[in-house]
Amino acid sequence: MLKPSQSENANPGDDINYHKADSDEKGLIPASKWGQEVHIDRALVRANLQEIQKSIVHSKVKIVAVTKYFGLDAILAGYEAGLRNFGESRALEAIEKIESLPFEVRENSSFHFIGHLQTNKAEKVVEHFDVIESVDSLKLARKISEAACHLDKEEKVFLQVNNAGEEQKFGYSKEALKAELEEILTLKGIKVCGLMNMAPIGATESELGRLFSDVRKFRDELEEEFRVTLPELSMGMSNDYKIALREGATIIRIGRKLFT
Repeated sequence: MLKPSQSENANPGDDINYHKADSDEKGLIPASKWGQEVHIDRALVRANLQEIQKSIVHSKVKIVAVTKYFGLDAILAGYEAGLRNFGESRALEAIEKIESLPFEVRENSSFHFIGHLQTNKAEKVVEHFDVIESVDSLKLARKISEAACHLDKEEKVFLQVNNAGEEQKFGYSKEALKAELEEILTLKGIKVCGLMNMAPIGATESELGRLFSDVRKFRDELEEEFRVTLPELSMGMSNDYKIALREGATIIRIGRKLFT
């Protein structure tokens, strides 16, 4: 299995704003120092995971552990606790971490790229990541396709939907995605598995429920209109994953609630 690499992050990807110059938050590091080692309490990670699992016990949802704010030890702690899917968004730091992992951990883990991806970084990301959750343009999809074909692999991708219309976040509007989906579906070397969504920070529970529900309904609409199966909905983070689950999420991206 090919493993990681790639771009910078322009999407938060978890439910806290870490762009402060000097974060006091327990276990967190500022954006300027992402990828550096922060002490991770492995017993706490196990306990946190067990708590999350209790809350999703009747669900088949997959947990992607968002390790992008932390160092190598977070991946090791997550793996030891039983996690096998890890989310990163800063390629250089991710490559250094993942290539430093023991062989067993690398080979038995799946790495999701969850940040904004520039087209000039697409080949490196395809080479090293198993899933790209943040495809937000036909141009990017074409680059991923080209790289995947060159590497003789099929890259799993999600199409990022910005249905809240936040200017500071990337992602398709629903209208733009409909306009480009037909061609994306014809591209070789990629498998469109579903949609990804990042809800606004600070949104109320009712707003979150409405936005997540809207993504699910939009997915259903796309499946019917384009005669395609899109089984995955990557929605929900540490603060709102329970709401996302109620609205049909199949993947939740959890960082802070696992590691702090």
